Amino acid sequence: MSFNSSKRLKLSTFKLNTLLSMAQAISGEMRTEDLMDRMRTILNEDLEIDRVLFFKFEEKWQLLLSTNCPESISSQIDPDKDLLCFDDITFVSTSANRVLQEFDIIIPVVQNNQALAYILIADTKDQAKGVSATIKHLNFVQTLSIIIFVAIENLRLFHKTLEQEAMKKELELASKMQNLLIPNQENLPQTNNVKIHSYYHPHAEVGGDFYDVIPLERDEIGFCIADVSGKGMAAAILMSNFQANLSALFTYDITLTGLVEKLNTRVLDAAKGERFITLFIGRYNPNRKTLEYINAGHNPPIFYDSKTKECHQLTSGCVGLGMVDDIPVMNVGSLRVTSPSKLICYTDGLVEFAKEGKVVMDHSIVENCIGNQGNIADNVNEIVRVRVEEEESNIIQIFDDISILGFEFR
Repeated sequence: MSFNSSKRLKLSTFKLNTLLSMAQAISGEMRTEDLMDRMRTILNEDLEIDRVLFFKFEEKWQLLLSTNCPESISSQIDPDKDLLCFDDITFVSTSANRVLQEFDIIIPVVQNNQALAYILIADTKDQAKGVSATIKHLNFVQTLSIIIFVAIENLRLFHKTLEQEAMKKELELASKMQNLLIPNQENLPQTNNVKIHSYYHPHAEVGGDFYDVIPLERDEIGFCIADVSGKGMAAAILMSNFQANLSALFTYDITLTGLVEKLNTRVLDAAKGERFITLFIGRYNPNRKTLEYINAGHNPPIFYDSKTKECHQLTSGCVGLGMVDDIPVMNVGSLRVTSPSKLICYTDGLVEFAKEGKVVMDHSIVENCIGNQGNIADNVNEIVRVRVEEEESNIIQIFDDISILGFEFR
């Protein structure tokens, strides 16, 4: 075998092994920087193609590799303006664009008729010895560039998948933790004087709704239903913070106005003015048969008196928490519960929904289901049944969390 034949065989073997090695990197865990360093070594040192630029598009054009190319040249190249016109391998050493004249060849990497990467190469050495390295190894450089592009894309998608899985796990954990903060039906305090029934359905993994019932001294019960503005993790964290503050502050000897003022301060500190919370908070004294409440910008609960057979909306209160530093006006509502009565509190996911392409606000379902002799559990279950059937029949589309807290006073 002649010397030249042996040299060509050695070079061909090198190229084949290089391509196989780079192909294996596609399923590996190499960093983009490692892939670029390997490409630089192959082109600059092994093949003597000493000038290389590698641009890749990912939301915007990024320069991933620059070798033997003065910044005064690379910084002048705008891929959108200078390179998008090239959809095939092009010799540019005589281009009208003076910046591109610094290179021999442009190699585009095209996917679905869209250029996603450009490799610019040049051999700046004296070519008296023969054919330029850029021409001699052009097909190999093109193949290598495609393999490296695929490897980088695989790495990006791999890490994106890891991030999505991590976020999914975080949401699942947050959802489990949030469900622990929402009392289930078995944990709600029940007495001979008061029966309580609830329903909770977050629209996404984590919700912004919250309710709780807190036994106080002398047979009193305190309760609250709340909804934080916005959705997602930030809303859930704020609501968890609110739940902790409510449990710590709601005691027998605090007034509702004092409690709401303190909660407002805590919400302001936690939310920094970026979110707010609407709530309905109350306390019931079974000995005096009195119900006191404050409605802080929340959907008005429905109170039904079985003796008069009338429904009333409970609206007295103030603005939502976290909206202003000092709440200017706060009215405390008060009712005497002298006959068997029922109360249903709810969040806006129950009454605000999409219907026929429009957002509709309809409170009638609560009055329709509470104004009868049925017990509170039956009333709440009927409300849920109606909404579920309407959504399953595509009559409405629910897009928010639904929480219901019902009381039956005897």
